[in-house]
Amino acid sequence: MDTITYFKDRFEKLQGQQLDSRLKSLRDDAFSAFEQTGIPTVKHEEWKYTRINDFFNKDYHFTTDLKEQQFRSAELQPFLLPGHENANIIVFVNGHYHAEHSVLRSEELEIISLEAAAHNQYAGIVEKHLGHSADYHKDGINALNTAFIQEGVFIHIQKGKTVNHPVYIYNVTDARSGNIFAQPRALVHVGENAQVEILETFATIGADESFTNQVFEIAVEENAVLSLYKIQNDAANSTIVSTTHVHQIGKSVANVVTISLSGGLVRNNLNMVMSAPYCEANLSGLYLQSGHTHVDNHTVVDNRQPNCLSNELYKGIMNGHATGVFNGKIFVRQIAQKTNAYQTNKNILLSGNATVNTKPQLEIFADDVKCSHGCTVGRLDEEALFYLKSRGISEATARSLLLHGFALDVLEKIGSEDVRQYVNKLVTASLNLG
Repeated sequence: MDTITYFKDRFEKLQGQQLDSRLKSLRDDAFSAFEQTGIPTVKHEEWKYTRINDFFNKDYHFTTDLKEQQFRSAELQPFLLPGHENANIIVFVNGHYHAEHSVLRSEELEIISLEAAAHNQYAGIVEKHLGHSADYHKDGINALNTAFIQEGVFIHIQKGKTVNHPVYIYNVTDARSGNIFAQPRALVHVGENAQVEILETFATIGADESFTNQVFEIAVEENAVLSLYKIQNDAANSTIVSTTHVHQIGKSVANVVTISLSGGLVRNNLNMVMSAPYCEANLSGLYLQSGHTHVDNHTVVDNRQPNCLSNELYKGIMNGHATGVFNGKIFVRQIAQKTNAYQTNKNILLSGNATVNTKPQLEIFADDVKCSHGCTVGRLDEEALFYLKSRGISEATARSLLLHGFALDVLEKIGSEDVRQYVNKLVTASLNLG
């Protein structure tokens, strides 16, 4: 059975179970788009350096056919993040939201299923914002997630409220009984004058193959502040395609930090859509890869209104046979005068077998703007290394110190002290700082 036929069979089964769902038409349109575009290959410009279609030749358990009967809350223990005792916790297992493993501690926060939100007072928000990421991703991967929305989650932050407890999202794939194809889906609505901090991570249990195709859409209202930290430190048998779509529909501030430290193949799509004047967006990323791993960061900053500001900084450290990709696009629409947009990508190659493909891009249709972009790919600074060695520091320690210093300005973008120290330890361990 070919890939299209396989997914069509599962799709018809899902739609047959939920004929009265208000999400049905959205699923129908998404699956039609999937049938038209299929799984992207290297012939697709946006997937030129990332071979994703080969993974669909494997025999996966699809999550419409499989329930996670054996997963217990105790099995989450090895993956718990610092400060989890005081955090709101949302758990996905094989792409399905599990309320029994989740914890709600903040009254300012409401967490319900997407199905429920599509039928209650939030129906207008769901209709307006669910699926908005498809405007920026015309490929079968994004459409596939939307076509199979099942047991997703809707997160609402009340107007004028600050969520005092951070929100921790665990994407767990249980691959102990076969290869798993998981598709987590979440829609977050940050109300006017609200503030929230979200931390997201990925984990695979078991030795079989796991494929996570995630779509995470966020609508940010007037004078709201969003801080989102994404930590990817998964197993070598994992494949992650993670799409994060932030739509700033009012004057607001959005800060997103993406840390990719391990995992077989990682593809991150990050969209920042500024649909109101005076929005601010800050995008930071650190990818530290070795072995035969692959990481691909695609970013879009869309300035749709005037007087917006965006700062983008991505840094990569590649070793072994690792490959890295950075593709950053900044759009400035004709109406978006007085836009300030800055983009920087810097990379260090520690091995002759490591590679990085970087492509910063600007598309400007306004004439009163300040925009810049740039990228570098090089080796470790030999003069700085020589200086440290001349002060009695061993070469291994000197190299690690220099690499840690290179990564530091990205780590400093993490506002939470606990999270920053946690990520710093992970980076330190990866760099063998001890």
